[in-house]
Amino acid sequence: MDHKGQLKRLGGIEDHDGRSVPVRVSKCLGICFKANVVVVQPSSKGRASGGRPVWLGDFTEDGLLDELDDWIFEGGPGVVPVPDPLRPHLTSKDAKKPKKKDLKKRRKKERKRAEKEKASAAPEGAGDGASERGSGKGEKKKKKKKKK
Repeated sequence: MDHKGQLKRLGGIEDHDGRSVPVRVSKCLGICFKANVVVVQPSSKGRASGGRPVWLGDFTEDGLLDELDDWIFEGGPGVVPVPDPLRPHLTSKDAKKPKKKDLKKRRKKERKRAEKEKASAAPEGAGDGASERGSGKGEKKKKKKKKK
């Protein structure tokens, strides 16, 4: 995760009036197990409409920044409902840390998903290259036979 890159992109978000959205960095908001955590404060218009801060956790995918940018541009909390792609990331300052075994299962699922995405992103025919280079075992046997 490129934390500096994410912070830079967050700092470039503007609201529907063209104002830069203030970004503050905190060491820990008390739910570090949900890192990265982003808290979106409502604008004055959103606050007047009853909007409250929205907490988003596990905020590590670049595409989420685009969704966040669009949501804030459209008005954000209190003005526009949380977009569907951000809903799975909703959390709160009172989030309960998952039990270790649940956390392990989640991480395992995330690793498998990432591996699957990598595999599907690889161009056709691009594998580990073993078929093109040979496994190395057959080549060693050939060399030994030639020496005899």
